[in-house]
Order: sequence, then C-alpha cells, then structure tokens
Amino acid sequence: MEMLRFMPKIAKILLLAASVVLVLTVFLGVNTSGVKAAANAQDGAYHQIEVYTEVMHHIQQDYVTDPNIPAVTHGALRGLLESLDADSSYLTADDYKIYKAAGSTPGNGGRVQVGINVSKRYGYATVVSVVPGSAADKAGLINGDILEAIDGRDTRDISLAMIRLMLEGAPGSTLTVGVISHDGKAEPVKTSMVRAAAAIPLVSVSLYENNSILYLKPGVLDSDHVDVVEAKLKGMQKAGNKKILLDLRDVATGEMPQAVRLTNLLLGSGTIATLQGQKFPKQTFTADAAKAVQPTAPLVVLVNRGTAGPAELVAAALLDNKRANLVGEKTFGEGAEQKTFELSDGSALILSVAKYASPSGKIMQDEAVTPDVLVSSGANAGDGDEEALPPSAAPIVKKPGVQLDEPLSKALDLLKAKA
Repeated sequence: MEMLRFMPKIAKILLLAASVVLVLTVFLGVNTSGVKAAANAQDGAYHQIEVYTEVMHHIQQDYVTDPNIPAVTHGALRGLLESLDADSSYLTADDYKIYKAAGSTPGNGGRVQVGINVSKRYGYATVVSVVPGSAADKAGLINGDILEAIDGRDTRDISLAMIRLMLEGAPGSTLTVGVISHDGKAEPVKTSMVRAAAAIPLVSVSLYENNSILYLKPGVLDSDHVDVVEAKLKGMQKAGNKKILLDLRDVATGEMPQAVRLTNLLLGSGTIATLQGQKFPKQTFTADAAKAVQPTAPLVVLVNRGTAGPAELVAAALLDNKRANLVGEKTFGEGAEQKTFELSDGSALILSVAKYASPSGKIMQDEAVTPDVLVSSGANAGDGDEEALPPSAAPIVKKPGVQLDEPLSKALDLLKAKA
C-alpha cells in the first residue's frame, strides 16, 4: 500500500483496471478457455472496464486533491458487490485476515454480541430483529432501526461480513452504535451496550379459546426448537387442541434445513422451496407425507418485518400451498447461499451463489414475503412502503380477554372462523 503512493499515475490506473478485471472475471464466470456462451458478457465487462479506467483518469487528473487510490479502489469494489445484494461482500486483505482469524462464524473464540440480528438496507447496517432480554433489547433497539455507525465507523463504508464481526467482542466489553430510529429523529443517537451472551429464546407456548388454539413461537429455527414444536404438534389431539397459530414475528435466525423440516410437519404434499443459482444446480424441496404431523389442522401464521431467512421460507411455503393464512407485515427479505472466493492479493469476495424461491417462484431475497392479510404492527408502520422504517412488533398478549396486539387479534379471529 505504501508503494502505491509513489507509483506513476498511469501505473496506478492499470493496477485498478487489473483489479476490476479480476473481480468481473470471477463474477461473470469467464475463464481462460474462452467459452463462447460468455463472449457477450465478457465484451460488456471490458467495455465497463474502459469506462472505469476513464473515470479513474479524470479522478487522478482533475480531482481537487490527489486521491487515496487504495481507498477509492476498495470503495468501488465494495460498492460493486453490495449492488448485487446485501449479503455479498468485498473484504480487503486486512479485513479478510481478521475474518479468517475469527473463524467467519458468529461466536467463535468465545466472542459474544449484544443480541442484534443485522443485515444491510439503505446502504447502512439495519436491525432485522433483536433477541428478547438481550442488551440491545434493554437499550430499546427494535427491528428497522439503522446502525449509522459502529464504534465511530460509518457502516456505509463497511461490508456486512465485517459489520457482523464488529458487533462481537469479549464478554463485558462495550459496544457503541449510532442509532437512527423509526421515530423520525434525523440525528443518530449514540447508544452504548455491554456485550454479554444472550439467552436463546425458548419456544413460547400458549393456549386460546378454551385450549382449542395452540399458539407456538419458536424464537430460532434450529433443531432443538423445531423438536419442541414437533412434540407440541404431536400432542395436540391429546391436549384438546384443534387449531394452530404459528408466530414467526422477529424470527430471523436458524437453519434452512430446519425450516424445510418445520414446514413439512404442517404440509403433507407440494413444493416447499427451490434453491438455484447461475452455476448452482437447482434443488427442489418437496413435502413428504410420511413426515407430516398436522397437515390439515386450521393454521394461521404471523409475520412482520423482522421475519427473515428460514422463517420466510416457512411462511412462503405455507402461503403458496394455501395451507395457511399469513397475517402481519411484509417480511425482511433474506435467503441466499454464499461462497467465499479468495483473490490473489489476499482480499476476498463473499458472493451469493444461489437463492431460495417460494413454490410460486418468488425469490425471497429479492421480493420477501407479503401476507395475504396485511395488518400493521403499529400506527407508525409504513402502509406497504418498502422504504418505511417499521416499528417494533407489539408484545404478545397471552390473556384471551385482553387484545392489544392487532396482528394477534386478527389471527385469532381468522382461526375462530375456520371449521
């Protein structure tokens, strides 16, 4: 990097062009064999490289000051990746060393967080959901809040992979974020939280309408939580439960195979989801009648803008197969498989190589899931406007006589009307 400062300007431009060639080559799948099918894409890529080189020439010659070439290059490459989707990232060589040292898996090395599930929206880190009882929850963070900065660094300038690592740290350490909330305040509010291991939410179970409605809320879609849901579904008849209310609001973590499994417990036939990419062979997940536990019991599913990833797969499958009504807000929009490509200079790309689609063919990462019964979680929620920042989902009220949760009230009304 130090050598770059003393390189001739034309050499710097050529280096930039070579870097972009490398990135576009990986992205477009162009190889040295010169596959004819990629010729048009290759020509288009090289044309864009010419434009990029021309732009860089003007920056070098005409910008008000001599620019920091590595910073410009890294910013361009990060923007290139983030223009694809929120989960694709460019990591500099230094960032990639940190990423690998951390094991690229949340919680490795004893690191803990503050209870925030995060993605990127509007160019910034955005809270997808908050773990109940966590430090973030106690600090008042809610789904839809924007993290404008993390420990003083603007999140627009940080890839999602590094944002997730920056949220982690040693137990007892302090995390400071600048929060832009949905309440309309223009200036970010500096919020400090102490990192601590957040308890994994248990499966919340309640009964309504003289025990006839079984309410289930798995906070995470992993094996243990789906096991609990399966046991409750198997015990329905003995317990006198006849209908099911599945609450997937703010369920943003878990595993896609467990989402497929949960769906199959409630679906006796039909397509659950597909997974496909440009060079990723199409996979179709189909319901197995032998694995279904409650394929016919009346069912309503609650979702909101904190419903993401595996929970979206469940919601979309049950809706598209006309197995359940979906009540609430449009979901967040996640659902892709990533692959890491190491580059020759020590940097790396994290690319989405395949995306999940609903039975009707809607790509969840791109289109999210829209309920057939739209009910806002609160007065300040956007009326179908994807750019509106959502409010917090109202707390679940478990006493049948007190209905303060509008989506829950609507879901119960729908279930009462089902035979």
